[in-house]
Amino acid sequence: MAVAVDLPRLELDRPFTYRLPEDRAPGTGLLVSVPFHGRTVHGWVLGPTDDVPARILPVRRVLSAIPLFDERSLALYRWMSERYVVPLSLVIRRAHPPRVATEETGEPVIRAAVPSFAAPAVLPGYDGGGELLDACRNGGGTFVVRPLPDDEAAACVEAVGACLAGGRDAVVVVPEAVPVPATARAVVDAGGDAALLYVSGEKRERYRRWLEVAAGRYRIVVGTRPAVFAPVRSLGLVWINRDAHPAHREERAPRHHAREVAVARARMEGAVCVLAGLAPGPEAAALADDGVATMVRPSRQRERGAAPLVETVPPAEEDRSPRLASLLGSARGAFLLLSRRGYGVARRCRVCGSPVRCTVCAGPVAVRKGRVACVVCATEATCPECGSTSFGVERGGTERLEEWARQLTRVAVTRVDTGEDATPPAEGTVVVGTAAAVKDFGPRRVPFVAVLDADRARRRAGLDAPSQALATWMEAAAWAGPRRDGGRVLVHTREPSDPAIQALVRWEPWLLHRAERRRRQEAGFPPGFPLFRVTGRQGLAEQLSSLEPAHLLTSALGDETVCLVTLRPDDTARFRDRVVAWAEEGLVTKVEAEPQL
Repeated sequence: MAVAVDLPRLELDRPFTYRLPEDRAPGTGLLVSVPFHGRTVHGWVLGPTDDVPARILPVRRVLSAIPLFDERSLALYRWMSERYVVPLSLVIRRAHPPRVATEETGEPVIRAAVPSFAAPAVLPGYDGGGELLDACRNGGGTFVVRPLPDDEAAACVEAVGACLAGGRDAVVVVPEAVPVPATARAVVDAGGDAALLYVSGEKRERYRRWLEVAAGRYRIVVGTRPAVFAPVRSLGLVWINRDAHPAHREERAPRHHAREVAVARARMEGAVCVLAGLAPGPEAAALADDGVATMVRPSRQRERGAAPLVETVPPAEEDRSPRLASLLGSARGAFLLLSRRGYGVARRCRVCGSPVRCTVCAGPVAVRKGRVACVVCATEATCPECGSTSFGVERGGTERLEEWARQLTRVAVTRVDTGEDATPPAEGTVVVGTAAAVKDFGPRRVPFVAVLDADRARRRAGLDAPSQALATWMEAAAWAGPRRDGGRVLVHTREPSDPAIQALVRWEPWLLHRAERRRRQEAGFPPGFPLFRVTGRQGLAEQLSSLEPAHLLTSALGDETVCLVTLRPDDTARFRDRVVAWAEEGLVTKVEAEPQL
């Protein structure tokens, strides 16, 4: 039997052959312990193999009572290993929760009956909506859905219902677990006993629920990023909610994005993949523009009718403006969005005039909750030159804004700095918050929404900063409601003609995505093109250049060479084979897929 040993090193990324007891064959997906170079390691059985050496060692122990994956899942894991250039064993380890042996009781599981869905019929009124519903019932393909703000949960429930009506199972992936998104809650409520909310819980419970999904207990799985691997029996639909949200990307190796995995899995299993959001991400937009995905959206007239009135004004000091003061003073409630937490940023030492940076990690220093500390490592701030703790502070942030807002309005003011404390906006309250406060609360209304540092937010580090900023702005702006009902959004910007700002004003995210696609193509990082950071010895750049990548940047870091490599989508298999060979030779020491640039 071929076994993937649990030693996540590229130079060892190949199957090894062991003898499995005949009563456990073919054994695909079983967790085993095997001898490996004088020690015992874990591994996973990949199935029979024709690569049989003269001497075969036996598997020492079969650890799992049931398989942890099947042939369908293994095909997805192999694709991920190739796409993200990581050992197959690492992908397998990440794809299911930690094993708890006592939960493998083998008790019979009864498959839940198909619930009777009573979802509002919203998708038939969308361009492409009928095609999506037909595919959910008995078909496949990739779709990009831009729902009206009040239709976000209903559209998902309707698609899931169509999928179950066709006799197949559905997976819904949401970006966050706390608070439980309104879309997730709506699907679970509609699914009843057939739906599993897979978002939290201790290790034992998560493994038990995962086993129940594999056994066919649930027809619908709703969860955060790990749910994209949910081992449902007959996959018909994978719905990625708010696909532009950064939480859909895994920060650990293999650093996959739920969107990419969902598209690949749906293609392999003949299912439907939906990428949904009020402002779909640039990769989703590129799929639609290239004809790879079908666009599903209401008419432009209906979209504009659901949009708020968006007004732009230049900011004054501390992200304020006279217009903001006027609107806030008369509003019965508001949501004020700012990208900076705290009371201000420490800029210079008052004693010696030196610029202020953290003495430990060189990070920026901010004033938060009365404490002057590094925003990266939380070290108490001292001047790196003279040791002083007295600093000149550039005031501005959620704490300072909250203080100022209390002076302008009689409405209660609350501040939200973390996602766990997120408060639904409503009349009678002014909420001051960062992007962490913008959650899927479902249809909400607040008289006034303000984006107070749009220029700073869209210029933050990262290729996706403008598109992620736009997605956050649109999700927050939707709370103001349609302009016909008085919905108003104020945006502070000194560049109102910027594509991100205009996309918000016109309520049309494609204005930004097409501009960003041109910008990223010119920079060598087009949306949808695999990107890698490869570190190795001298000569690495020449070897990578021989592969004729779409783009290659090279720099030196001490004795090492660091390369940024952009590949054409069809080149990942060849690239992976060469990188693994170079890792065996010692030329490559580290590979990172999709680094955060």
